[in-house]
Amino acid sequence: MMSKNILILGAGLVVPPMVKYLLGKGYSLTIASNTPDRAQQMVDGHPAGKVIFWEADDKNSLAGMIDSHDLVVSLLPYTFHVMVAEICLEKGKNMVTTSYVKPEMRALDQKARQRGIIILNEIGLDPGIDHMSAMRIIDHVHSKEGKIHEFYSLCGALPAPECADNPFRYKFSWSPKGVVMASNNDAKYLRQGKITDIPTTDLFKNPLVTNFSGVGELEIYPNRDSMQYIEIYGVREVNTMYRGTFRYPGWCESLDAIKACQLVSGQKQDFTGLSYAGFVGRLIGSNNPSDIRKKTASFLHLDVHAHALNAMEWLGLFSNEPMNRKEDTPFEITSDLMISRMMIAPGERDMVAMMHLFLATYPDGKKELIRSTMLDFGDPDDDTSVARTVALPAAIGVEMILKGEIAEKGVHIPVIRGIYQPVLENLEKLGIRMVEEFNVPLSEKIG
Repeated sequence: MMSKNILILGAGLVVPPMVKYLLGKGYSLTIASNTPDRAQQMVDGHPAGKVIFWEADDKNSLAGMIDSHDLVVSLLPYTFHVMVAEICLEKGKNMVTTSYVKPEMRALDQKARQRGIIILNEIGLDPGIDHMSAMRIIDHVHSKEGKIHEFYSLCGALPAPECADNPFRYKFSWSPKGVVMASNNDAKYLRQGKITDIPTTDLFKNPLVTNFSGVGELEIYPNRDSMQYIEIYGVREVNTMYRGTFRYPGWCESLDAIKACQLVSGQKQDFTGLSYAGFVGRLIGSNNPSDIRKKTASFLHLDVHAHALNAMEWLGLFSNEPMNRKEDTPFEITSDLMISRMMIAPGERDMVAMMHLFLATYPDGKKELIRSTMLDFGDPDDDTSVARTVALPAAIGVEMILKGEIAEKGVHIPVIRGIYQPVLENLEKLGIRMVEEFNVPLSEKIG
């Protein structure tokens, strides 16, 4: 049988485990990237691996590359996916991404069906493993004529406990700018029958708290719009639908203070000649950077010894060091400072914690609490947990499509049993496993 040729667009942090998996399965692949040196390291001299220098806005050469491959994996920033999908439609090639489906991508569903291709999205970690593991439980409950009364879906990419050693108790193991940018999201969820809209200013206020086995206490803040998943997961019966993000205690109160000081605002200003203390002073309405910690405490109505202020000081926001910035946004300045202090270091482990909690009810009146959890650690000498848990579900999806094991055509996410069940089974063989517990004591509910 002729080897299938796979085109991978992008050479970011999550690409290496996919490259290793697919080359190990005997596929030929090309990585097209504007960082060819990094891509060459991933291919590591393998005869079936090739690297092409390519800029993401070069649409003309992209069409030629897609035409000469059997399947395309887009691991580019999400803004490029629709452009890639439109060329895949034109050329009749299947496509896989790990990103959220945007309305513009959803709008291509009919065309993809007509062309007889699948555009499989959201097959990474979150989104991805969260969908698949949730649907396995939901389908199980529904098969017993049960109803999902409450559903919490929670996930966090974090440093392993022994590495959570700064006041934020956080380190970046993936897209740092994306993590900080997500702090500007608003959120919406259904809880105990009540729809709650959380404006971005309140995102980190009043986090939920739970105990995660093997980790300890974690806080939870809401993740974007949970309401759409009532329809996506087919659980119209729920009175709680809450998707949230895990963080260690310390993150939420610190980010809440940083946001209140407008330190992650996208509003451009001229910061020429300012120190970091002067930068903070400017944003809280003080032209004098002296005693900036006290002034910030007063602005935030916090005790001067508050943990959030310790975190800001540790980050360097109260220092008299010159910033050497001109016109810029507070977001860029603050996120650059976080990146300079908070990247996961060589020899440190990252961790992915995921938990689903379901309260199910059955026709005989029985209530059942079901918990599904995953705790995965990176290897300091190999791939991060984030890279593995994002890349490997997508790699398995690629292989299933190439083998003809996914019959569906159109724009999809992996909530169909024919997709999620084999992907989850293959992930288990790779050591990525959701542990499912039934009849959990009802006292272990959240809230």
